[in-house]
Amino acid sequence: MSAHPLLWVEIDRAALGHNIGLFRKLIGPGKKLLAVVKANAYGHGLLEVSRLALARGVDWLGVHSLEEALALRAAGLRPPVLILGAVALDELKTAVEADTRLTIYNPETVDRLAAVTARLGKKARVHVKVETGTNRQGVAEKQLLGLVRRIRKSPNLVLEGLSSHFANIEDTTDPSYPDYQLENYKRAASLLEDQGLRVPVKHMSCTAATILFPRTHFDLARVGIGLYGLWPSKETYLSCLHQHLSPLKLKPVLSWKTRVVQVKTLAKGSFVGYGCTFRTTRPSRLAVLPVGYSDGYDRRLSNAGYVLIRGRRAPVRGRVAMDFIMVDVTDVPAAKLEDEVTLLGRDGRESISAEQMASLAGTISYEVLARINPLLPRRVV
Repeated sequence: MSAHPLLWVEIDRAALGHNIGLFRKLIGPGKKLLAVVKANAYGHGLLEVSRLALARGVDWLGVHSLEEALALRAAGLRPPVLILGAVALDELKTAVEADTRLTIYNPETVDRLAAVTARLGKKARVHVKVETGTNRQGVAEKQLLGLVRRIRKSPNLVLEGLSSHFANIEDTTDPSYPDYQLENYKRAASLLEDQGLRVPVKHMSCTAATILFPRTHFDLARVGIGLYGLWPSKETYLSCLHQHLSPLKLKPVLSWKTRVVQVKTLAKGSFVGYGCTFRTTRPSRLAVLPVGYSDGYDRRLSNAGYVLIRGRRAPVRGRVAMDFIMVDVTDVPAAKLEDEVTLLGRDGRESISAEQMASLAGTISYEVLARINPLLPRRVV
């Protein structure tokens, strides 16, 4: 990696460790903590975050795809890795060879997995995902028992977990739908237990559930956005206050930086960028920055976003292009070539949070972070 890159991401080791400690304390002893590192660890860097999280005592890692799991294994990381998303039937052999945990809900997957493990002479640990009301991945409750019995027929398949996922826990302060889903999940778990089908690892909680509903912790808590120092939503924070819980003092982990690649002076009345969407109303100084929508800097920040240079705000002028943006540094007279620029994070007393950027772009913080180009260098600081 270049010692002086033009565009990079910084990962705060201490902040990540702090957040992990908060969630570890929250779930209490005897329960496992899974760090969700899918989507390049929410834009933070899959390998960088995984190494740091494991060093701070996280028990499991959760990924979306087989490709992410294989990247962890190729890097020499050997903890339990649960693939939360789907794996193609033809890729199940690779998944078993890499010793991954699989989320399953289709009988076709069970049958192929039974055949694959028999040929390999290896066992596969599986987590059945039960449908509780999200209507995304998951097996219906009325089909659950049949699927589990199908799994139990194969001596090489180990039913390790029963999972589900909340649909409406972050977007509301009303707990009725989460309560409905939780009851569905508990009923499904009891259905198996009543048949003598023991499931060692029950898990349903995401960040919001882990914070708001201790009764969802079960055996393992799956924590994503919270580990990175962000609240899932304003509603989650408000729900925390309404329940008279002490809000976690989360610390943002990621900063996104670039450098000024040119400073130019424009006359009053000059157009800036594609489409001539901005025109100066005074003699102005512009800084050109080598970041654009191909890097994940949202095009909706055109003429709306701002960056930090020398501890001061500099507004985006003109459209966000594929590889460049321009910002107004007329009021930052000391700004010069190769000055460090904060796109996301803190500079002095000023800061730009993922939530603020998301609000300006009309989206959510998850998307702001996850879309940061995975090819950009990640620096642990």
